[in-house]
Amino acid sequence: MAAKVTVLRKYRPELKRMRTMQTPEAVEYIARRTGLNEGEIRFVAYELRDTILTAARIGQAVKIEGLGTFTPTIHMNGCFDLLFRPDPRLLDHLNDKTKFFGKIINKDNIGKTSDELVAIWNEEHPEDPVEE
Repeated sequence: MAAKVTVLRKYRPELKRMRTMQTPEAVEYIARRTGLNEGEIRFVAYELRDTILTAARIGQAVKIEGLGTFTPTIHMNGCFDLLFRPDPRLLDHLNDKTKFFGKIINKDNIGKTSDELVAIWNEEHPEDPVEE
């Protein structure tokens, strides 16, 4: 019998991820859009990083308007971490479906419930139904 998690992994909508844009590409992209030189952009990026680190080391979150909030936290084992919560307007822009040009795997399954995905699995795999 198939596990429900197996079904959800197979049928859920998922973005086809492209390779990660690396720092040099991001810096070049910003330079083309702003007229700033690459050194200035790198300087600002490193200063932003250091500002977030300095604030986190005293337990202070940093909110960058239009980008989001970086909040320090600590795990049970004592390791520190940063949580990132995107600015709501950033998410609003991301969710403008008219401006997404990537590929969505299982796009037809957007909006379907897990029970509907299980039904699809059970229909396609009668020899291996989902365990209830």
